Amino acid sequence: MLFIVLFGMVSLFSDMTHEGASSIRGAYLSLLGASAGAIGFVSGLGELIGYSMRYVFGRITDKTKQYWPMVILGYVLDIIAVPALALVGEHGWLAACLLLVVQRMGKAIKKPAKDTLMSFAASQEGAGKSFGIQELLDQIGAFLGPVLLYLVMLFRQNGSLFRIYASCFAVLAIPGAVTLVLLLVTRAKFPNPERFEPEPKEYLPFKLKKEFILYIAGISLFAFGFIDYSLVIMHISQNYTSLASGLAEASSLVNSGTLPLLYAGAMLVDAVAALFFGMLYDKKGVGALVLSTLISAPFAFFVFLCRSVPMLLVGIALWGVGMGAQESILKAAVSGMVPKQSRATGYGIFECSFGVFWFLGSWMLGSLYDVSKVAMVIVSVAAQLAAVPLYIASTRQTR
Repeated sequence: MLFIVLFGMVSLFSDMTHEGASSIRGAYLSLLGASAGAIGFVSGLGELIGYSMRYVFGRITDKTKQYWPMVILGYVLDIIAVPALALVGEHGWLAACLLLVVQRMGKAIKKPAKDTLMSFAASQEGAGKSFGIQELLDQIGAFLGPVLLYLVMLFRQNGSLFRIYASCFAVLAIPGAVTLVLLLVTRAKFPNPERFEPEPKEYLPFKLKKEFILYIAGISLFAFGFIDYSLVIMHISQNYTSLASGLAEASSLVNSGTLPLLYAGAMLVDAVAALFFGMLYDKKGVGALVLSTLISAPFAFFVFLCRSVPMLLVGIALWGVGMGAQESILKAAVSGMVPKQSRATGYGIFECSFGVFWFLGSWMLGSLYDVSKVAMVIVSVAAQLAAVPLYIASTRQTR
């Protein structure tokens, strides 16, 4: 449990860094000159690289068993790329996009090894509970990061909006440095976390079982339909911060200074949902994922089609529920389907498929946004709901 909490603290400060950046990333790219289609494409491309390469690094991790070196290298790339966004020029959206891709590559290197180390500890404490606690701490950081940027914006009133955003990215170097220090402390205290889980009596090679294939198909549909927050925040910044007739309520609740707080609220919901659905998973299995998907699927309707701030807040909260379940239950389920010796490969395949479909979905939904928001919402909700029968089928196959 100490290892889980320490690793969770690493995630807390890491998420302060890159989720703080995510709270203004879409608005920042738009300010630098990127279109909605370009933002959707780049967000999806970053996820594609960040997720598809996890299969490669998962295989490398299983083969070398060098869990800690992979985790540390990934965190270094992940952390450095975020404050570097402060250095791009006023029209440097291409440079900003490149840094976002580098940041995702860092996540690709670290995630299979990190999730595998967590699964070793989770074997003693309960998979849903363990990943839920880690995600709770993770999302507290994701809440604090945007709040930190809100405070920076509050006190940095002078200068152009570009300069204010650049200051926000520069400040994120502080939690980034704390992340790396905590990571080294955790490694020094627990140099061999693989000892948490006993070695199996016989070697079990990795095999794509039917329940795992059905599960992968389900999470792929979910990823396809789950709209990236970059597109959400771009929509909000363009449709709520410039006041239209009948939207006077937006002036106090939604403006360029409070955009990070919207993301912070989503992350707070994410944190609570992760722990709740993680513990529910230990009791109900994949049924917990079915429930969370049914709850969160309609978020796009409230965000993109309802022209009122209360409905917008409902949509963002539902988006947070979907993210929380995604980060806790999805990982917990893999640990029960893949044997210890090849678990990093299992996580790599799982995250690779997730990323490919996240990319395709982000690209398609971003393009649909420019054509028809109604069509975009229909595709988003339908894809997520289509995942539910596959989750149920994977559970039946396991039984």
